[in-house]
Amino acid sequence: MGFTIGAISGLSGIREIRDLRPGARRREHAQVCTTVAEYTSLWGWDVVPGARAVRSGTRVTCSCGAGACPAPGDHPLDATLEVSAGATLDEATRAWAQVPGAAMLLPTGRAFDVLEVAGCAGRCALVRLERMGVPLGPVAETPHGRAWFLVAPGAAAELPELLYRMGWDDADLDLRGRGEGEHITAPPSDLAGLGAVHWLRPPTLETAGRPPQARLLLGTLAYVCHRSALARPRAAGDDAVAKDAEDNS
Repeated sequence: MGFTIGAISGLSGIREIRDLRPGARRREHAQVCTTVAEYTSLWGWDVVPGARAVRSGTRVTCSCGAGACPAPGDHPLDATLEVSAGATLDEATRAWAQVPGAAMLLPTGRAFDVLEVAGCAGRCALVRLERMGVPLGPVAETPHGRAWFLVAPGAAAELPELLYRMGWDDADLDLRGRGEGEHITAPPSDLAGLGAVHWLRPPTLETAGRPPQARLLLGTLAYVCHRSALARPRAAGDDAVAKDAEDNS
């Protein structure tokens, strides 16, 4: 089980696997299969093949073939082709041979849920949490500026109640949960043709199978998200509303 996640440059590019030379295509496929096997065999996570997007200027096409795909490069290709937790390298290789070039997706709501925040807020919260010695699970960052904190399953469903108990239920928070029936793009796969997802805090044998309870992180995440919201420049409409309020006071 000595698999190592490598930097798979092709998955973060916009070129298609079929455009690569045969030797490069074989090496790329082998690297992807090794990464899939690490997720399944070492970390104990299910992996689902996902669509890829190709961007050309403002035009975006999805490998699923749908002309009006609602989520280009950000959805499963075929759930029946899922590679289950515990799959070996040989099993991952056979499964991925049916979907060469597919992105790797990790279903949420099974081994873990995800707390998603803006990337800047996520990085700030991560530093705070590490300084506080809070137990943390894996943390990933997307190319379009979002941070994913992996936490124990059930967090997404419990999030409204947890925020209510902590007094953050009516705050302006850019914070959401991803749980059962959803997914995240696994590093180092490309997300929606925007670039590669990468780990801010990679999984380990200890954290992959036992992610922390959401309540341990949520207070800090909510606080940082709230501070980020207060620091955002107000839109012109907001300024006009504020001026009217002052004039009528």
